[in-house]
Amino acid sequence: MLSSLHRNRDDPYEDVFSFYKQRTSLKGNSSVKEMKNKLKKNKIPELLSPAGNMDCLEAALAAGCDAVYAGCDRFGARAYAGNFTPEEFLKAIEKMHIFGRKLYLTLNTLIKPREFEEIYDFVKPFYEAGLDGVIVQDLGVVSLLLEEFKGMEIHASTQMSISSLFGAEVLKEAGISRVVTSRELSLKEIQDIGSKTGVELECFIHGAMCYSYSGLCLMSGFLGGRSGNRGRCAGPCRQPYSSGKIKDRYLLSMKDMCVIDILDELISSGIDSFKIEGRMKSPAYVYGVTKIYRDNIDRIMDDPSIDYAPSAEDREKLVSLYSRGGISEGYYHLHNSMSLITLEKGAYKREDKEGEEINKRKYPLNAALYVCAGEEISLSLESACDGGINVTVTGEEAQKAEKRAVSKAELEKQIKKTGDSDFMIDRTDIKTDGESFVRLSVLNDLRRRALQAMKEKITYGYKRSL
Repeated sequence: MLSSLHRNRDDPYEDVFSFYKQRTSLKGNSSVKEMKNKLKKNKIPELLSPAGNMDCLEAALAAGCDAVYAGCDRFGARAYAGNFTPEEFLKAIEKMHIFGRKLYLTLNTLIKPREFEEIYDFVKPFYEAGLDGVIVQDLGVVSLLLEEFKGMEIHASTQMSISSLFGAEVLKEAGISRVVTSRELSLKEIQDIGSKTGVELECFIHGAMCYSYSGLCLMSGFLGGRSGNRGRCAGPCRQPYSSGKIKDRYLLSMKDMCVIDILDELISSGIDSFKIEGRMKSPAYVYGVTKIYRDNIDRIMDDPSIDYAPSAEDREKLVSLYSRGGISEGYYHLHNSMSLITLEKGAYKREDKEGEEINKRKYPLNAALYVCAGEEISLSLESACDGGINVTVTGEEAQKAEKRAVSKAELEKQIKKTGDSDFMIDRTDIKTDGESFVRLSVLNDLRRRALQAMKEKITYGYKRSL
């Protein structure tokens, strides 16, 4: 009987397209007209991407994310992800703010009493750097953060297992600004919580599904001493099990979630943040998944009247990037079904092209350089995105050339060398008398100081003090 419930695992795409064709109610209980009316009124949901390291964060930015969630080297629920050092995390906060994006810290393990006193010193530098929010499981940590770090968002992690209206109301009253809902909730239940509490809701839209109720699995800890609530889950649900005549079937291994076909419905439901799972995935996965959802969200919001359907190419790409033998829409419209389980060992699809170059996102600047013999050299930078952000730095006097004067082309080439910084020079305005000589080291120093000043000016408004 079990064998009749799965498709040909040698061809995962067959399962994908079969799943798509057999969907009986693409729009749930809402009419297409009602949904389009809701889409017109809705704000664009935040697209939240995972980052296990800086390369993944760069990939998420390049793909168009609105925010990233990442863990540092302590207190996160993904102990085996690459994770950031504290120094790297501070750089990540700055990088996200340069591009007007947000960064959330995953501090979502249960904290031992001896560790509790370390939380303040751990979070303090991130708070001062402008950390946008902290994703938390432990209620004791929630209390500490609310008391000590004013003005920073606290998000209730999915590990808190908030699966009811009552739970969301209690947390909102306590000061929680966002609830990451349990993945077991239906779309109707999510909408009910959102409409009756007004609390921000963050919901998973893509990636791995856990067989257990969110945050309540103790299986890994009991069987192998590696607690999922301490970020060390060994993934026992991904192993084969036998029961009676059933031998070596993957009875607890769930298909990956993919909601690309009902994306317009989720947008119209009013969910505030769409979360992609995957802090242990590659930069190629983060970029590919984020880019596809970014493009489709924008397409829907740009023209809510369209009859939305993702392209076959997008569906295929999402599966090829990573899937465990098939996909499902999770519990949004389905309450418990064997169709959510892989049953047989997943024909893992993985298109992780690690060598593939992902072009880093760069902040465009306009530059104006003034070089005239006997006068101070000056370099002005202006944001090509917001002309109100600009800086000017000056250097030593330019010297009159004894042999050959520096040309405009040479000056421009040197000023445009922004290297691995987060900036690029878009347009230049070079003014020189044609009789001057400038050492390259002087121009390099001028450019370096100007870029640093620009970075500080862009991110200044995010910083806090205790």
